[in-house]
Amino acid sequence: VQFMESGGGSVQAGGSLRLSCAVSGYAYSRFCAGWVRQPPGKEREGVASVASDGSTNYADSVKGRFSISMSQDNDKKILSLQMNSLKPEDNATYYCAAYFVYGGSCPRTPYEYTMWGRGTQVTVSS
Repeated sequence: VQFMESGGGSVQAGGSLRLSCAVSGYAYSRFCAGWVRQPPGKEREGVASVASDGSTNYADSVKGRFSISMSQDNDKKILSLQMNSLKPEDNATYYCAAYFVYGGSCPRTPYEYTMWGRGTQVTVSS
């Protein structure tokens, strides 16, 4: 499975960024995908996820500001994260991740994702 992440960068507080991740090479198309972030010096934390049935889940800290979606583009799935009203505490490396379990449900913790992208940096200045 390959991940191609894009869209990270620097923005001032209150601004917006959109992250994208193209997932390809999977054998089973019903899987959960999500974004996990790791702030400097801290543990990884789940940001948002979308299950194969389209249901979504968000961390309390991003509810109302971030929106996750997944679409099909030929043989790839495109996972997107629209981030609005960014805050300095959103500073982190953001990872695209997938959870390949029959049925397409999402993991309970971010560390249970089975495959990961390389990450993209998001920097929010105050």
